[in-house]
Amino acid sequence: MHADSSTWFKPKIDKNKLKELSKRSDISGLIHFAVYFLSLIIFGYLSFIFWGTWFFLIFFFIYSTIYTFAVANGHETIHRTAFKSRWINEVFCYISFFQLHSEPLSFRWSHTFHHSNTLQTEGEYDHEIEVTRPTDLLKFFLKFIPLTDLFYIHQSSFVTVTKLAFGIMSPSNKISAPKNQWNKIIWNARVLILFWILIITASIYLQTFWLLIFYFLPPFVGRPIHFAVNVTQHLAAKFDTHDHRLSTHTIILNPILSFYYWHMEYHLEHHLFPMVPSYNLKKLRKEIKDELPEPFYGLFHFYKTTLPYLIKLAFNSENYYRVDISKISKT
Repeated sequence: MHADSSTWFKPKIDKNKLKELSKRSDISGLIHFAVYFLSLIIFGYLSFIFWGTWFFLIFFFIYSTIYTFAVANGHETIHRTAFKSRWINEVFCYISFFQLHSEPLSFRWSHTFHHSNTLQTEGEYDHEIEVTRPTDLLKFFLKFIPLTDLFYIHQSSFVTVTKLAFGIMSPSNKISAPKNQWNKIIWNARVLILFWILIITASIYLQTFWLLIFYFLPPFVGRPIHFAVNVTQHLAAKFDTHDHRLSTHTIILNPILSFYYWHMEYHLEHHLFPMVPSYNLKKLRKEIKDELPEPFYGLFHFYKTTLPYLIKLAFNSENYYRVDISKISKT
């Protein structure tokens, strides 16, 4: 059962101001993707020319990290807030998800469900809960080490997409995607697998492994920094609540991480008003900050505060991080 949005906490904000903050821009989106792909190409080229040296490892890790932040690109386009023009959103949405070896339409539906049922475990389950309970501490800490996702290859997008291509819908798809969308999802998965086959065939024909390295390997190498940033969204937070202030965190990041993350560190604000483009979330916070808890100031502050609770959650599901909103809650 989808949660009734009217039962969720909503801060007060002037309707005209919200309308202004919700305006989208093609120029902002194009500039973002131009900088993203330019930096990706630069570090990809540096990786190529420094092959066989220690510098390759440095440049390829940076390339892979930037590559993996395509997750943020995909997320913004899934919301259709990266660009004003819907067709441009869709083009870059498919580019981003093909980068990540994932099918975009199924994620759009599961992510819509996530916003309607954030961290809900009662009834229909929110399958975007990234760290399950009790916490699998080994799996969690391995995520901070490059290539360790290979230990969980059976849970990867490669397996998910292959299943979709054979018409096997995941539990998340079954509860979130309308049945009239299933055929589109299945064919998207088949096209993606065809693309994989073309990449592999081209590599064999050209007798080069570079296509495989630059396309298939980066999400496994570049996961740690993206995971360290992305997992902050709901880590150790309260489940089954209709107040996003209790289940969703905001963290202030440095400008570089903030850029590649599409400013999703303002994640509480994003959940409160998901149709506000990411580049306006900081402005949105200023409008509603009196009804929100204080943000975390940097990754060190965040993990210093939440990690003890995460470890406790491995043994007791009630030892989650509790946000005190008693002095700020007004509704």
